[in-house]
Amino acid sequence: MSMSDTIELDRESNPIEVRGYAFYDWAKSAFETSVTVAVLPAWYAYLFLKANGLTTTIGSIEMQGDAVWSFAVAIGTLFIAIISPSLGVIADRRRIKMWWLRILTYVGAGSTFLLAFAPLLPIETQWVWLMVFFMLANVGLNGAGVFYNALLPHMGKDDEMDRISNLAFAYGYLGGGILLLVHLIMVMTLTGDWVIPFVMASSGIWWYSFALLTFKWVPEPPIENEIPSLGFAASAKLAISELRKTLSEVEKFRTLFIYMLAYFFFIDGINSVTALGGVFGSTVLGITTVDLIVTILAIQFVAWPSALMFTRLAKKLGTKSALNISLVGWVVLCFAALSFAPLEYTQHSDYQVQLDENTEEGIWYYTPNANLNDFPIAQVEGGDEQKWALASLLSIGIVELDDDYSDAEIYKWAGFDDDNEPISISLGAQTNANLNELIDSFEDTRFSVSIAFSDGTESVMVGLDHPTNLGDGMIDFIPETVRDNVWGPLGFSVGIQFLILGCAMGTLLGGSQGLARSMFGQMVPETRSAEFFGFFGFFGKVAAFIGPLLYGLMTVMFDSRVGILSIAVLILIGAVMMRMVDLEQGRLDAQAEDAKNRGIHVED
Repeated sequence: MSMSDTIELDRESNPIEVRGYAFYDWAKSAFETSVTVAVLPAWYAYLFLKANGLTTTIGSIEMQGDAVWSFAVAIGTLFIAIISPSLGVIADRRRIKMWWLRILTYVGAGSTFLLAFAPLLPIETQWVWLMVFFMLANVGLNGAGVFYNALLPHMGKDDEMDRISNLAFAYGYLGGGILLLVHLIMVMTLTGDWVIPFVMASSGIWWYSFALLTFKWVPEPPIENEIPSLGFAASAKLAISELRKTLSEVEKFRTLFIYMLAYFFFIDGINSVTALGGVFGSTVLGITTVDLIVTILAIQFVAWPSALMFTRLAKKLGTKSALNISLVGWVVLCFAALSFAPLEYTQHSDYQVQLDENTEEGIWYYTPNANLNDFPIAQVEGGDEQKWALASLLSIGIVELDDDYSDAEIYKWAGFDDDNEPISISLGAQTNANLNELIDSFEDTRFSVSIAFSDGTESVMVGLDHPTNLGDGMIDFIPETVRDNVWGPLGFSVGIQFLILGCAMGTLLGGSQGLARSMFGQMVPETRSAEFFGFFGFFGKVAAFIGPLLYGLMTVMFDSRVGILSIAVLILIGAVMMRMVDLEQGRLDAQAEDAKNRGIHVED
């Protein structure tokens, strides 16, 4: 039998099975969109700030909320990264791919559902609950991904891989987008503490419910010479021996291993952007929850047709060339993300806290900006109450702080009525000393204040941690320059900036992920698919660990924008290494291995 005949070892795709395979992407995208990117980061940022203020100390290191979040994401993926190759080895010897997919789906969807119960806990532990079950949900998601991806080579022939892989991602973006649209409508139109927990619970239910279609329509792939069931010790011994054998075959599968190394770098960057983009927007840029959800919703509906577009592009140019185009685009867009910056305030009404002098009455009036609620309450220096910079106002005559006061009462004193609409509060007569004290108290906060005197003059203060305050960071000259020359003249708010760049990234997201998986699937022997996809998962999960870890370290050492820069460099390294990958040779290597494992003689 000649080498050219070995491609016939592949099986023609079955439309029902392909649809069932794609529906798993539809199912899990609820967690990846509504939870991971759109809603949970902002909810976590709010609860973290409410419990700790802008920073907390872990060990002896002071960290911001986004740094803590990035470390949590990293830890949550490390466990699966370590065991993925071993699970893959066993799954190639036993018909257990679908069984493991079910079990890990229960873990992921169940943990997502349990996120909804955070409000039942004391305020100081709510953010910890979110982190723990988010980590468990990621274990379920990433673990299930090993076996889900390992099914791809069994779905059809090599020349169908691009279509099937990108179709699955298109299903994911469409399904995630539909549920996210429902969640957006709920967040914008409904009030009550139950809305965000409902988003969490419904995302878990969505994941589990549509995964049932996958379990029903996708069969367990056949296995050549299946081994009998093994105990834990025997399974571990087999896994270790087979892993050693695989690692000794680097030269045999040289192209595949080079690709895995390139994949390690570029998927590290891409996954880090999707995992950390939401918390970066909420914590660093001051993006509102609604702005964030609108952006992610737009990304979903842009990425859906774009994933299918990259299928046509790959058919015309080849899988590798189409993937390279998407990687170059990612590098450009990550560097562009450094230019995000909220516009500087130009009017008295822009500031979070506004004071106006009324000379006729001889008193001062305080009015909050409606967006004050978008800036979560920050720690009051010297106290355990999370009463933000309003403490300064309270100290000049409104009311004394007390542990017994609820957040609703505090916000009412902050100038919001029962419908959360801003109202003006009389502060009575104030001295210059009181006003100067108020101005000074905002310097080290995340908030801003503007005092308008009756003669038309103003006195303002923007806190050092306010999103519009740039200049202290190593590369703050980038957002400052772009804000002065682009965003400012165009009048584009940071919400619009985030939306524009998010849509641009959406055009690349589905194509890059789908083609990366397809290219690997084309170079993987079907008879060893779970084993190699275990390594694929290992590289992807270690990347998912290294990326957030690197972002967290750069954020602690420098600032969050340097963290984003480090992510862009990772994608650039992976894109350069792709020049060394010979896809056709990788496909020939896989076909030869399949023929050998099936006892088919291959002529040179």
